Amino acid sequence: MAYYSDELVEQVRMSNDIVDVISGYVSLKKKGANHMGLCPFHNEKSPSFSVSGSKQLYHCFGCGASGNVFSFLMEYEKYTFPEAVEALAERAGISLPKVERSKEEREKEDTRTKLYEINKEAAKYFYMLLRAEPGKKALEYLNGRELTEETMTKFGLGYSAQYSNDLYQYLRKKGYSDSLLAKAGLITLDERQGGYDKFWNRVMFPIMDQRGKVIAFGGRVMGDGKPKYLNSPETMIFDKSRNLYGLNFARASKREGIILCEGYMDVIALHQAGFDNAVASLGTAFTPGHANLVKRFAKTAYLSFDSDEAGIKAALRTIPIMTQTGVHCKIIHMDPYKDPDEFIKALGKEEYEKRIEQAENSFLFEVRMKQREYNMSDPAEKNDFYRQAASMLLRFTQEIERDSYIHAVATHYQLTDKALKELVREQAAKGAGIKMQAPLKTGAQSKKKTDGLKEAQKLLLTWMIEEESLFDVLKPYLGPQDFTEELYRQVARMLYEQKAQGHVHPADIMSHFQSEDEQRQIGELFHTELTAAKTKQARQQALKELLITIKKGNIEKMSSGAQSADMNHLMEMIKKEKELEELKKITISL
Repeated sequence: MAYYSDELVEQVRMSNDIVDVISGYVSLKKKGANHMGLCPFHNEKSPSFSVSGSKQLYHCFGCGASGNVFSFLMEYEKYTFPEAVEALAERAGISLPKVERSKEEREKEDTRTKLYEINKEAAKYFYMLLRAEPGKKALEYLNGRELTEETMTKFGLGYSAQYSNDLYQYLRKKGYSDSLLAKAGLITLDERQGGYDKFWNRVMFPIMDQRGKVIAFGGRVMGDGKPKYLNSPETMIFDKSRNLYGLNFARASKREGIILCEGYMDVIALHQAGFDNAVASLGTAFTPGHANLVKRFAKTAYLSFDSDEAGIKAALRTIPIMTQTGVHCKIIHMDPYKDPDEFIKALGKEEYEKRIEQAENSFLFEVRMKQREYNMSDPAEKNDFYRQAASMLLRFTQEIERDSYIHAVATHYQLTDKALKELVREQAAKGAGIKMQAPLKTGAQSKKKTDGLKEAQKLLLTWMIEEESLFDVLKPYLGPQDFTEELYRQVARMLYEQKAQGHVHPADIMSHFQSEDEQRQIGELFHTELTAAKTKQARQQALKELLITIKKGNIEKMSSGAQSADMNHLMEMIKKEKELEELKKITISL
């Protein structure tokens, strides 16, 4: 991954006015000091998306999306941070330093470039053949599947001719060598036959990466040939476990979550019906690499697999991979139809939308599938199932989450919460994988206190950004080390450093954080609404209360630290407690 210095990143940011950049994606209108428009990250009818030219930040008061010009491209275009820097540098005419590469690295990169070219040429050729005389039957097949010309064009659908060396001859005439064509996965070289095509007499589905570059193909045979579906082999530019069909379109969808299907036609049918967040794995089992891709673009995955036994098994294999990656799973049920394509043809997109709304929690689906293995009319087997369900519940290590699922399972299978909880404890005692945690009586209070401390730190940082004069007021009482939230402490340190150099620049701070979650938190921090106190005295009192809350939180964290018995640690705590007591006595001047 490319690395660029902080100075260069800041130069790129300052050379790209956020209002100008976002105006290329969103229609903005001046409203007071800011510009407003419809949020590009969620569906809305009234504008709640604010872009600040003075702060060089954006914020949506509807969905909470926030950030600077880099994070906008990262969220909208799904770029990595270096990709966003490179795109904006090109826009501003800034030359980025080229990384020195060895001869081997240059050759490898040149080969990759050629492979992209070859795949693009092949896609264009297949596309042309589908709409010419040789592709007549393939076109009839696609029309029979009720695909519109617009949909076929969107996905670049094509046809590979009946002659087994048709594409080979075409690409050879374009000047590509046998070696490169073999590396692209499009031909097979044979001493007797020479070069011949991997794909012939098939409807062709170009497979594109996230950026829309053709990296491989899938082909469905016309007639009774085998295999019915054939995919390109893995190449330098195609890794089946790290690409998803349709993701180049789904990444920009405004729909919530990602719909995961089993095949190309399901994805295409869903997109045609308006569900443009549908994707599918590429002729291989679902992998952690796929799950990480989904996680990059969505928090929830809707599994829309075939409703037969094979589809159920595929769902049961996929769920743990998703959940271990941190993606929440739901199951879309399509009975009495086999797949999304059949379902939408029979009942329409409105009914499919309802099935999405009614999607089943993946854990409850797993329990229900497990229940099918037992004869619930037999008391012994019924009890065995209850114990199995209890063992499954042990995967939830957080008590509050575990209790929620205990209640859901108990309600569905006509048990009391108490009875199922006892079974869970019994399974835990047998070493089913986790020690049960006793309920914390002060859990709610502790969470409330933690949330209050976090909110106080957020409000104070926002206030400091809005009124730079506060830095001098707070200097005797507060420093970056007093912020207990790690992210806020980093932001505070940067703000203090910026202030020491002259002025604070929130958008510059945003550039130092590359993860979407960190940027969202910082964006929320910079856009926290401050309730203006009516009088100077009220403002002074509000500031004092925030300081006291933060100081108390700092002391409490120190007192719970592992070094609390260390003399230096104790002396530091005593010092801070004295500072807190002094703070309570004084009036802060604004």
